[in-house]
Amino acid sequence: MKKLVIHGGRRLSGEVTIGGAKNSTVALIPAAILAETPVKFDSVPDILDVYNLQAILNSMNVTSTFRGGELMIDPTNIVESELPSTAIKSLRASYYFMGSLLGRFGRATVTFPGGDNIGPRPIDQHIKGFEALGATVHEENDTVYINAENGLKAARIFLDVVSVGATMNIIMAAVHAEGTTVLENAAREPEIIDLATFLNNMGAQIRGAGTDVIRITGVKKLESKNTHTIIPDRIEAGTYLALAAAQGDGVLVKNVIPEHLESFTAKLLEMGVDLEVREDNIYVPKSVNLQPIHIKTAPFPGFATDLQQPVTPLLTLASGTSVIQETIYPERTRHIPELQKLGVDISNDVYGQINVTQSSNFHGARVSAAEIRAGASLVATGLMADGITEVINAEHVLRGYDHIVHKLTMLNADIQIEEE
Repeated sequence: MKKLVIHGGRRLSGEVTIGGAKNSTVALIPAAILAETPVKFDSVPDILDVYNLQAILNSMNVTSTFRGGELMIDPTNIVESELPSTAIKSLRASYYFMGSLLGRFGRATVTFPGGDNIGPRPIDQHIKGFEALGATVHEENDTVYINAENGLKAARIFLDVVSVGATMNIIMAAVHAEGTTVLENAAREPEIIDLATFLNNMGAQIRGAGTDVIRITGVKKLESKNTHTIIPDRIEAGTYLALAAAQGDGVLVKNVIPEHLESFTAKLLEMGVDLEVREDNIYVPKSVNLQPIHIKTAPFPGFATDLQQPVTPLLTLASGTSVIQETIYPERTRHIPELQKLGVDISNDVYGQINVTQSSNFHGARVSAAEIRAGASLVATGLMADGITEVINAEHVLRGYDHIVHKLTMLNADIQIEEE
């Protein structure tokens, strides 16, 4: 077990470069097994999820090498095999192998995945899509068995709720299905466009990614002919923007796509953060006289649920009480008692509303990261606090943030990884 040890109170300045999107990467790696050629990715974040996915690939005789942000995957000798339960259980995104294995072999057996505990995240919409494409699905002992004995056939699928995971999984399953699948009420996140771009560059026929209606015409073969560069991580970018506004004396956040962050940066501007938004970077000056705001999380292009926790430390500097309504995962509140240990005036109610009141004089404490974004809020508050903060269960943070200790150190933070 690892912990992050933070000596707080230091002002941050300089520049930070955002890595590739975690939420793209964890779908693109499973999607690579749909190819009949080696695949190469660039701008791959150095996070624990990548290494867990490599372990899963290895169990199927798919070789991979990862260094310097480049990931090579060779699925040409892939074999069907039981996937390693340890890697599956530690990584919720391993459920993308349901769609990619179904698309590749017409069947899949996947242990029900683990990952962050942020409340119920059912896979009923994934199953609905697979069944519409002609597969039979049953669950037994935390394992999902999917089989399309007669091959996958195109279908018209309407998702009952907007789901990023189901949208991606159905795309991967449908790329080899016979005919044109129409997926309605699809999620619109940039990471879905990234997945579709990768598959289209290999010969897939996917249209409408980024809208709520996606059409996938099945093809016989996918072949990689060039390197796919993963889009910048908008959640990592938002985390550093919020931290820079809270504790910075001038920070330049590089390698961003501002259009992916508009709902977030609009809220920072509303608070009084004088952002300078440029073509591919955003400058955050020292922020003063901040105003409280109301945030309501929503599917893209709304305010991302993954950013409600990282923005919380910044809200403590506003002159009043800010309100967060968490509509995606109402149980995403495990950071609240930990932030209270650091001196944050924060509370929540049974309706998913979180109240953050102006507070200061944060003090170091020993706190636990329950999941990735909760951990990010604890790290940010620890950097703002007096004294030493220890964030245990740091693996959660390392799962989601590329080179976080190095990047923060380059911004003048005093932070180290230590064994617990």
